[in-house]
Amino acid sequence: MISVHEALAKVLSLAAAPLGETVPLAQANGRVLIQPAASRLTQPPFDASAMDGYATRLRDLPGPLRVIGTSAAGHPWSGTSAAGTAVRIFTGAQVPAGYDHVELQENVTVDGEFVTIEKTSSGRNIRTRGNDFAEGDIVAAGRLLGAADIGLLAAMNLPEVTVARRPRVAILAGGDELVPPGSPVADGQIVSSNDLAIAALASDAGAIVDILPIAADTEDSLRQRFGAARDADLIVTIGGASVGDHDLVAKVAAELGLDRAFYKIAMRPGKPLMAGKLADAAMIGLPGNPVSAMVCAILFMQPLIRRMQGLSATDRLSRGVVAHDLPVEGPRQHYLRAALDAGDQLPVVRPFADQDSARLSLMAQADALLVRPPNDPALPAGSTVDFIPLRR
Repeated sequence: MISVHEALAKVLSLAAAPLGETVPLAQANGRVLIQPAASRLTQPPFDASAMDGYATRLRDLPGPLRVIGTSAAGHPWSGTSAAGTAVRIFTGAQVPAGYDHVELQENVTVDGEFVTIEKTSSGRNIRTRGNDFAEGDIVAAGRLLGAADIGLLAAMNLPEVTVARRPRVAILAGGDELVPPGSPVADGQIVSSNDLAIAALASDAGAIVDILPIAADTEDSLRQRFGAARDADLIVTIGGASVGDHDLVAKVAAELGLDRAFYKIAMRPGKPLMAGKLADAAMIGLPGNPVSAMVCAILFMQPLIRRMQGLSATDRLSRGVVAHDLPVEGPRQHYLRAALDAGDQLPVVRPFADQDSARLSLMAQADALLVRPPNDPALPAGSTVDFIPLRR
């Protein structure tokens, strides 16, 4: 068995260099920018008023000042400034040349065509040209685009961007006992849930997901499903990843040319995990146990999908304090489902008493996975621990 750290390094090495595609900006949210994006203009394109008020010259204050025009957003005043004058101005409007201060309208007394400044603001209340960004400014590649990025790129007058192509992930569950959700369930059968849960985790990481039909426990059925996944960038199988007599996934994958990197990890839940290269596709073989499959997908599949899009394998660990005493840990790295509570400085991590790796209901209740290294000593309540957040 290899360590979690070694296994993750081997899994990430399976990622091919991301390919780019140009998409309309409206479709770029949640995508990874793969080419730098350069602004086509300067923002603001002129000195703009930050307030409703009056454009003035500081040396003329407090006035009275004669109001000689109005500047509104989209309708700038084009006259000539003069000593002892002011221009009525509104937020976002261009500050006319020659004026260096905007006074708030609530600080001004109006008397006919004259205004007097009763109180002078400490700032100029002017957004200078280019104080947001300038023509040619760059949004760097490698950025996972969110709402603020989309707004910025739109303001830069960019209608489209080049992003990493989303990896195509094929999910393959197998077993004669499995039936799709909503089906009649006969004796000895169970509803297939792993494929849907793993597909959701893959989609969360940015993949385009294809859930293949459930494979029967025959080599021919598995070969057909592998054939259907030939165009995938990543094939994720569920169950049968060990090397026992009944582990057909490993047998068939090997016959099809799988270059296997490993198949056992010193962790729990999830020791039987397989990874390697099958033709041009990466492959991960997850354990069939529901919680083990999800934990392994979080630890290995999701980072691989992110790496395929050009994202760095960022450390998702957070720090917290454990709510109660923990016993000595065994020789495998342990991921305990836990709830999170607010703490004075760090979150309080409350591992569940029951860590049965077949109980999906506990996985659904969990806010985090508490990480205990191999042979971790006993920890008293209040000890600092690492955890992986599960909630967005």
